[in-house]
Amino acid sequence: MKSRSHAPLALALMVCSCVSLAAQTQPQTPQPAGGSLSAVINAERTSETATVMFANRPIVLLRARVLGRSPAERAAGTERNLEDLSAQGLSTPVESSLFQDGSTITVAGRVVIVLTTQDVDDLAGETLQGITSQTVARTQLAMEEALEARRLGLIVRAAAFAVLMLALGWLVLWGLRKIHRAASDKLTSMSEKQIAKSGLADVEAVRSSRLLDFQRGVVSAIAALLQLVVIYAVLTFVLRQFPYTRPWGESLSGFLISTLETLGLGIIQGIPGLFTVVLIFLITRFVVRLVSLWFHAVERGRIKVGWLYPETSKPTRQIATGLLWLFAVVVAYPYMPGSETEAFKGVSVFLGLMVTLGSSGFVNQIMSGFMVTYSRALREGDFVKIGDVEGTVMHLGVLSTKIRTLMFEDVTIPNAVVVSQTTTDYSRFSDSVFTKTSVTIGYDAPWRQVHALLLQAAARTPGLRTAPKPVVLQTALHDFYVQYTLWVSLVRQEDRLTVMDALHANIQDSFNEHGVQIMSPNYVFDPNAPKVVPKEHWFAAPARPDQK
Repeated sequence: MKSRSHAPLALALMVCSCVSLAAQTQPQTPQPAGGSLSAVINAERTSETATVMFANRPIVLLRARVLGRSPAERAAGTERNLEDLSAQGLSTPVESSLFQDGSTITVAGRVVIVLTTQDVDDLAGETLQGITSQTVARTQLAMEEALEARRLGLIVRAAAFAVLMLALGWLVLWGLRKIHRAASDKLTSMSEKQIAKSGLADVEAVRSSRLLDFQRGVVSAIAALLQLVVIYAVLTFVLRQFPYTRPWGESLSGFLISTLETLGLGIIQGIPGLFTVVLIFLITRFVVRLVSLWFHAVERGRIKVGWLYPETSKPTRQIATGLLWLFAVVVAYPYMPGSETEAFKGVSVFLGLMVTLGSSGFVNQIMSGFMVTYSRALREGDFVKIGDVEGTVMHLGVLSTKIRTLMFEDVTIPNAVVVSQTTTDYSRFSDSVFTKTSVTIGYDAPWRQVHALLLQAAARTPGLRTAPKPVVLQTALHDFYVQYTLWVSLVRQEDRLTVMDALHANIQDSFNEHGVQIMSPNYVFDPNAPKVVPKEHWFAAPARPDQK
């Protein structure tokens, strides 16, 4: 009965002694078997955490306040204990002892760490026994490396190995640089010889092109990748030679291995999805080819359908193929390797943001392009006038229309501008479209003679159609002169500048040959004789009596 009455007191004194020794580095009192210590150890979980670090290695993460000591204070006390033992040259044995609500870790028979159940993260799947075993292994490794760092011979040997590895790495990098230069020069020489032998292009032209630059870029990229691998391997080896930097070297090595492992597993796991994606795109490519062949037949007039014109076949084909590929991407997206990663999600958000910001003007241009195309207002090759721009339509795009002017200027007009302006097509009815030019002649010149002279000049000019025939009209009777307008039909609207130049030259020659002045007289005073044409001169050459 007497021994039972003193059992709780003895148990409390033993636990207090263990905790005190953990902070003051005193010898451990033997742990009694059995009994609950939860009533004696006042441990509570806190939001504050602290990691015990020794020899640049993490030992254990503390989460609980024990006997009023915070995790940071417990970690500092543990680190002082380990440093003291290392200074004394003591590193073994590292042992642990479990009790109901905690455990202790000893080094050389001295308590260094006291763990409780409040230090265990149950949500992460941790257990007290597992954390204790892990802490023992880490402590033993850290103590061994701490003793190794105090041995000068081992440090000198590690430094020698590091210097040797650095020299070897430098030699490898130097060799890679030499090989890079030789490979680049050899590849350039082989390309030039092959091109010169085939006779497909001039060697100097190839040198000035981007082909050789691309080849050099590929070789340089491969060389840079190999150099990075060498630098990474040398750095990892050097860091692992010294006890203090060994954790960094192990982390570099582990990062490379884990990255390669992740990539390898990702590739293996992504093979079925990648196969599905390839299959979807092959099927889509086959369907796109069939659709393109059908639209090409409509464009060339081999197939006639009531709802599609040959001139709208090409843009309709582009729209159809674009929709098919877009549908293929949407269907294949879930099967793409990495489609569930944050990177893909970020790209999707970025593309959505771009579409949102630029959708207003973009959609406006697309809808305007549809209006231009399917209203058949313009066709490629037509000679048109859009606003102040006059020329040949070279391309009808979804967003813009390209026109080559008579001065061989390449003008790009947004489709929204094309829709908002008046468009004149001279090629749609080119066999009956008239082009006009005007002269003003005084009232003393016979109008029949002027008509004949203008028609004579039109007959002498090449590039004008004979049907419809040229026509001369008196478009205005001004105060001092009559305005005569010659209407002609051009064979090619693209030759308007040269044809009109020849027509104007022939008009001047015809008038000069028959003594008719091309002038618009103005008078300050009335002339003495009236400016009229006598009747005997009404049919002056080249006019004919049968001319009205």
